Amino acid sequence: QVQLVESGGGLVQAGGSLRLSCVASGRTFSTLSMAWFRQAPGKDREFVARISLGGTSDYYADSVKGRFTISRDNTKNTVSLQMNSLKPEDTAVYYCAAGRPTIMYKNYDAYDYWGQGTQVTVSS
Repeated sequence: QVQLVESGGGLVQAGGSLRLSCVASGRTFSTLSMAWFRQAPGKDREFVARISLGGTSDYYADSVKGRFTISRDNTKNTVSLQMNSLKPEDTAVYYCAAGRPTIMYKNYDAYDYWGQGTQVTVSS
């Protein structure tokens, strides 16, 4: 079992930045692909970003491409999401997810482990 805990959410004005962090327990972190999803009120959970086992490949939703950066540190069992140029439509609960590598990385049901979520609110 892998336990994931997110942190770093908060309230920020449009155009500002936040950095989210996810800490994983256990010793299997380096064998898992990691991803960030988000869910706004009344909306489905949507894919945000994903990073490969070794951190050499990352993928982003079109809505955040060029603004968000995902990274991981396998020695510390952490994955981060740097969010710049935030927009009100980025407001959501952000979730850290972990799973085996798959071509279906944009689907939330492809991931076996989830954090509790952290709230990000962007005001205008």
